[in-house]
Amino acid sequence: MIHIQIANALEGSIFIHRESDTLAEDERQARAIEALAHAAEQTLQTAGADPNAELTIVLSDDAQLQELNRQFLGIDAPTDVLAFPGGDTDPDSQALYLGDVILSVQRAAAQAAAAGHSVQDELCLLVVHGVLHLLGYDHANEAEKVAMWTLQGQILEQIGCSIKL
Repeated sequence: MIHIQIANALEGSIFIHRESDTLAEDERQARAIEALAHAAEQTLQTAGADPNAELTIVLSDDAQLQELNRQFLGIDAPTDVLAFPGGDTDPDSQALYLGDVILSVQRAAAQAAAAGHSVQDELCLLVVHGVLHLLGYDHANEAEKVAMWTLQGQILEQIGCSIKL
């Protein structure tokens, strides 16, 4: 099960839209959240993870990501995505809790604008990237990076994301 939370700083804001979009804000937000959940589910499936595993995706802002980055990694700067592995098993459902993926919507919007693609696609990329980290993938050296980026690219293609890595 994929849990998605919107941090208090973002509640009530339009965080994914186009000027020509005529959908109501709540419908737009529901579709965006559905796309992020689909990206996470496809990542789990493609990577061969336990289909009953659970994780949480938190949509937040630069301030929270900077604080978490400082607190846990000693880096006093905002970042686009942080992944905090879990590993506990729920005693009731016996489902493995993989952990938390926390995204900065502000950073995603800036990166999307710089790259010339949609904020939605950038957020999907960050979800895929974060979930792969929860599953043990990394990019600390060139071989790990090639493996992770290859899998990331496959997943983005599977979900119809326009970003090409």
